[in-house]
Amino acid sequence: MTPEDPRIQTGLQAQAASRQDVLGTGARRLGWKAGFGTTAALAALGTEAPLVGFLTERTLLPDGATCSTAGWGKPVLEPEVAVRLGRDLPANATAQDAAQAIDAIAPAIELVDLAEAGTDVEAILAANIFHRHVLLGPFEPLRAGVALSDARVDVRGLDRVTADQVDPTQLLGDLADVVRHLADALPLAGDGLRAGDVVITGSVIPAIAVVSGDRVEVAIGETQVTVAIA
Repeated sequence: MTPEDPRIQTGLQAQAASRQDVLGTGARRLGWKAGFGTTAALAALGTEAPLVGFLTERTLLPDGATCSTAGWGKPVLEPEVAVRLGRDLPANATAQDAAQAIDAIAPAIELVDLAEAGTDVEAILAANIFHRHVLLGPFEPLRAGVALSDARVDVRGLDRVTADQVDPTQLLGDLADVVRHLADALPLAGDGLRAGDVVITGSVIPAIAVVSGDRVEVAIGETQVTVAIA
């Protein structure tokens, strides 16, 4: 399936309408999210690239925040790598173009509610890939000695789930390629990747079910971000 897959077109059109409603109430643009980009997810959905959702500052929580999941059906946490774009990235760019457009990386946590998760691509996109909140650690500029391909993620705080030095590419592939795929899809939503946009690139380990009392830290090198669940 390509971005021209009618399921993706219809789903992104519904998502774009929802996004415009949110922005119309004063929410500020933050960026985008990739989801369902693992080999298993692609096979289950019959897609060839990650799906795209939107982020606004309305769902951004500060580092160290306590998040209530009251009323959620199936709250899960996803440790992720966030990237920031230093310049616009158009559709039909190469993975090298995408890599050159990324100017900084940060650890990230996304909280989603998978109660309604299924394999209906249109419904997943219309529901903004079940996004609820995102937390971002400090961004570290990419430079000599700090490369996107070198990012390794540590996950701490859950006695039952601890991950050390996770290589995101093992589950998600080349993160610059993930960003490139989003750039190809976003024109179908009437938008694109712009300078300053933040992109969270997908969970680097299988999503973690969370309950009240959990506290999770996600780190890349010396930078980290933490959330508590209530």
